Amino acid sequence: MSIRVEGLTKIYGEQKAVNNISFSAAPGVLGFLGPNGAGKSTTMKILTGFIPATGGKADVCGFDVATHPTEVKRCIGYLPESNALYTDMYVKESLAFIADIHQLHEPAKRIADVIEMTGLGPEQHKKIGQLSKGYRQRVGLAQAILHDPQVLILDEPTSGLDPNQLISIRQLITDLGKTKTVILSTHIMQEVEAVCNHVIIINKGKIVTDDSLKNLKGANGKTSLEDIFIKLTNQ
Repeated sequence: MSIRVEGLTKIYGEQKAVNNISFSAAPGVLGFLGPNGAGKSTTMKILTGFIPATGGKADVCGFDVATHPTEVKRCIGYLPESNALYTDMYVKESLAFIADIHQLHEPAKRIADVIEMTGLGPEQHKKIGQLSKGYRQRVGLAQAILHDPQVLILDEPTSGLDPNQLISIRQLITDLGKTKTVILSTHIMQEVEAVCNHVIIINKGKIVTDDSLKNLKGANGKTSLEDIFIKLTNQ
């Protein structure tokens, strides 16, 4: 398993944002779902070493997030919901900057490959500040996959994309999931049904289901994932 989480807890003041959750993830695309404030982003931030857990344990590619944060960061590509970018940099310049941080071998070739993968070719010579929201998302995704990590954590990766862009990015996520562990957080249920083979739904800091998409739909009368989500998160 690329990711193992055991008894993970995060407390802010008197609020348990994440309440003793456990799960694992192997190569493939895992849909990590929940209402706003359910604990999704908090869990992902803990996995990436962005914030510490209050209790429990999380391993990424065999490395403990708390004790080996540098090794974990080498294994993970992270696209946060906020997608903070250096807007005064040109697209290729920003990718070269990230490549330098990761000390990539043959960075120019890898940058060219990632630009093609993410469809950034037409915009590669523009400043990030001149790009549409959809293309900024592509830059964030390109930065996340640039160092070819084994684990990708994507928080609302298709936000702002038009229907044509959606198709290409969904296909990219599907292709990445063939060899990598991808955790995908989104509110778009059709997106989960299109690319995910496993689903975790978290509500009020606790996991309410952890199953394959096929089993989940079969156990609920083959209703839509949206209906299943509403049923499980309104309890």
